[in-house]
Amino acid sequence: MSSVIPSSRPSGGSYPGPLTTAIFDWAGTVLDFGCMAPVDAFRQVFEAAGVPISIAEARLPMGAAKREHIAMILAMSEVEGRWHAVRGHKPTAGDLDQLYAAFLSADAANVERHSALIPGALETMAALRSRGLRIGSTTGYPHEVMANLVPLAKAQGYEPDHTCTVSDVPRGRPAPDMCLVNALVLEALDVRACVVVDDSPSGLLSARAAGMWAVGVSASGNEVGLSLADWHALPSTQQQERLGVARHRLEAAGAHFVIETIADLLPVIDAIEARLADGVAP
Repeated sequence: MSSVIPSSRPSGGSYPGPLTTAIFDWAGTVLDFGCMAPVDAFRQVFEAAGVPISIAEARLPMGAAKREHIAMILAMSEVEGRWHAVRGHKPTAGDLDQLYAAFLSADAANVERHSALIPGALETMAALRSRGLRIGSTTGYPHEVMANLVPLAKAQGYEPDHTCTVSDVPRGRPAPDMCLVNALVLEALDVRACVVVDDSPSGLLSARAAGMWAVGVSASGNEVGLSLADWHALPSTQQQERLGVARHRLEAAGAHFVIETIADLLPVIDAIEARLADGVAP
């Protein structure tokens, strides 16, 4: 039985473009400059449990599914030691269940406080749509959190064509599942026609595992980890230092390009399409 290759798709092994699909993370990429909501929620629930954690400890596993994120914090040797000292035992599965339930409650309030779109997000989305790209999204948030966040984003004018949460797939990041679901639902011509924009190393690893272009976000994301006001208040020399560290981490995770915020994306889209036209694959 023979098959026919659609005329809209190249017949050889290369894919010359154009890009058809842009897949965005949420917190730290499109909204919540600095990825503040989940960090605040993690710290609140650990403090309530009597075992406070640092900002660095809260941020380290960012990008993972939130239940897995909590498990990874509990597995940190220093956190585990403090937990044992306070609670009299190492963290248990029951402790994880209680922390996750508390996180869902805490984050419901935090996403409302930290839901503002990152400057330039709407303009970038409009420009991508004008070029014919469809907009997908992925998130380490489960359905319970997104039920609150999606309407808040929509009220500000942001509504992707598809949202895939960690609740919708067998595996969260760094597995490629959420990226591939977006490609299927949005009918991408080829995984090489997809670009993933994410502020977390695990999100970029997911993009690369899916065979897609990976764009890291530094200034507005978890790797810098400052609110918009705190970022603007930082001296230029310190901004550049933080950007350098963030860029190194994002590139180490496989980013083809690193931008400061979503407002800087369009020249990268041009650069990717130029690479595709030259026969370069992600």
